[in-house]
Order: sequence, then C-alpha cells, then structure tokens
Amino acid sequence: MRHCPSRKTPILGRLLAGLCLVFAGLLSGLPARAADILLIGAEDSPAVQSFAQALREMRLDDNVRFQALTHLPAPNKLPDSTRLILLDLPSLDWRLQDAQGPATLVLRISRLQARQRLGTTQPPHLSLLWSDQPLDRQLRLTRILLPQARRIGVLYDGHSEFLLKELRQAALPLGLEVITERWDDTNDSRPLQSLLKNSDALLGLDDPDLYNPKTAKNLLLSSYARQLALIGPNAGFVKAGSLASTYSDQSDWLEILDDLLDRPPATWPRAHYPQHFKVLSNPQVARSLGIEQMPDAFVATQLAAGESRP
Repeated sequence: MRHCPSRKTPILGRLLAGLCLVFAGLLSGLPARAADILLIGAEDSPAVQSFAQALREMRLDDNVRFQALTHLPAPNKLPDSTRLILLDLPSLDWRLQDAQGPATLVLRISRLQARQRLGTTQPPHLSLLWSDQPLDRQLRLTRILLPQARRIGVLYDGHSEFLLKELRQAALPLGLEVITERWDDTNDSRPLQSLLKNSDALLGLDDPDLYNPKTAKNLLLSSYARQLALIGPNAGFVKAGSLASTYSDQSDWLEILDDLLDRPPATWPRAHYPQHFKVLSNPQVARSLGIEQMPDAFVATQLAAGESRP
C-alpha cells in the first residue's frame, strides 16, 4: 500500500511560525526599560542644568538627572545598572577612588588631563570622550586651507610631548613634515622664532600651558610677522586670531552621548574622539594672510567625508 506523508508537520510548523510573529509583535510594542542616567559634577550651575535638560529631552524614555558630588556616596554604592556621565575633573577624581561601580562616560576630558591623572593606563570601567579634536583631522584641515604648506611647525612641552609620535604618524600619509620645538619657558621667544623660520604653518596642540591668554599675543603677532597661519588649537583661539580649527559644541556632544547611551555599556569604546564636529575660521585673519576663504560648513563636510571612526 502506498504510504501518504502526514500533513500535520507542515501545518504545525506554520502555526508555530504564526504564533512567533504574534509574540514578536507584542514584545516590540512593549516600552523598553528606562535607563537611569546620572550626570555628575562638582557643583550645579545654569549651564549644567541646561545640558542635563537638553539630554533629558533627547532621552524621553530614560531617567536623566544631575547630582552634585557632595550628595553622592562612594561609586561602589551606586547600582550597577546606572550609567554615569562625569562632567568635570573633580567628578573623575571621585570615580577613581573605587574600581567598583557602574560603567562611566568621562565627558570632554583632554588628552593631557587624562595623562596627568591616569598615566599610560586606563581603568576598564571608564570610557574617555576626548575634548581634543583628532590630530589627523587638524592636519587635514591644514591641507585643505593651506595646500602649499608642507612643513608644519609644532610647539610642545613636557606635558604634550607624548602626542608627537601620533602627530608624525598622522602627517606621513598626508605628505606633511612635522617640525618641532620644545617650549618650556613661554617667556623665552627663541624656540618660537626658530620654529617660525623653519615652518610653512603652525599647528597648535591642545596644551593650555602653551596656548593661553598670556601667550596668545606673542604667538599670533610673531606668526603674522612672518605671514604664517596658525591652525587650532581650539575655537577659542580662532576667535583670538588663529586661522581656523575644528571643534565640537554642545549639540555635537549631545548627539555623541545619545548614540553611546543607545548601546550596552559593555560595548562603549575605551576612548573616543568626537565624530560630530564643526569648523570655525577667522575671515579677517584669512584676508590679512591672503588665504582663499571657503565656507566653514563646506570644509567640515570635506573633512567628514575623508574619515570614518567607530
């Protein structure tokens, strides 16, 4: 007798598949569990509250709040499910007192600040979000604005010397040569003058010992005297008289945080440059140096197209 295969198995399979789709639809309609996001700083201020409110408006399903250090227990007393965002160096010092505790985003810390507090090591529970712009991004900005420049002069001191290796590596594929001078005593202009003689342009490292209101006049007037442009080190220096810099403002950092907070803390990068950024130039400086001006947004788009970061 010819055996007929049973139709029960395919029917049952289709029924189970249909039930899976129904349950998947029900689960997708359930609200995700709200995350407890705690911003921490040394003290409250209108600027801090404004930042917290802006993040709160982006993360409507989460519990976003600010708390001053004076009202916090030790880090290991906080629930592991909390996501910490540190807003200043005192809050980092508080977090470093304990290896235990929730995963932590350290917002807008400079490479130099991290080096001074952490040395060459980094605790595994910290994710450092650099306030510095990437050195290769600043170098590519130099290439776009000053295409004839090949020798890029860089001042450094004992605090920023560790950045030079990375800077030279970033310069190689761009066909740029990094010329350096150590400037330990900013009252002595000889290293600056020597650098200006041997460079086509200057690139400022984000080192506040070298680039600050006290040194700005000497740096800018000396470079202008030789018709050399200074790129960077930040937006504040552009307003003071350097040619241009990339920078990340509050809206950029909010986007960066929003993206990271969507991820499980275990996947947060150990260190992270801001992938969202803008360009600020000084048109008056460009005119005085005879440099062709390009719209800042156009330059930023060109820079963004030339890089990809995790």
